[in-house]
Amino acid sequence: MIPTIETKRLRLVPPKMVCFDAYVKFYTDEGASKMYGGPIGKEQVWARLKADIGSWHLLGFGVWAIQLKSDDSYIGTCGFWQGRDWPKELTWWVLPEAREKGIAAEASIAAVSHAFNEFKWEIVETYMNDKNTAAKALVEKLGGKKSRRETFNDGLSRDIYTIPKPAKKAD
Repeated sequence: MIPTIETKRLRLVPPKMVCFDAYVKFYTDEGASKMYGGPIGKEQVWARLKADIGSWHLLGFGVWAIQLKSDDSYIGTCGFWQGRDWPKELTWWVLPEAREKGIAAEASIAAVSHAFNEFKWEIVETYMNDKNTAAKALVEKLGGKKSRRETFNDGLSRDIYTIPKPAKKAD
């Protein structure tokens, strides 16, 4: 069973069909999704949603859909992703209208806490495109420190950051 995590403003819930519209809104928007391989068509968006759901069943971890408690809307995802032969990583995306409100940070703190406390992971890492300055800023806000640089099987090199266990449980 995929757990639900609650914070002060958010619910991190298992991704499901009702999330598809938020996925489409994000992944078909060039500006929003350019650091995530977008924009992509609806069929590819459908495949992303199915992959996010399937990750939980194949790997025992995955991303959660971010739901606002205030109106039950879905505004992004946050959790863990691992491509074949890639390192496991903390990842997130948030719709443009929900950015700059601390949503990604709040969700990430909750996901990282869960990884350490419930999954019993020894380490949480993340990486991003070198041009993704917003993601790098969030990782540094989470206390992430560059641990190494690695060349991935797509031919690109990326800095890998280690994120420490949060000092206290997420709100």
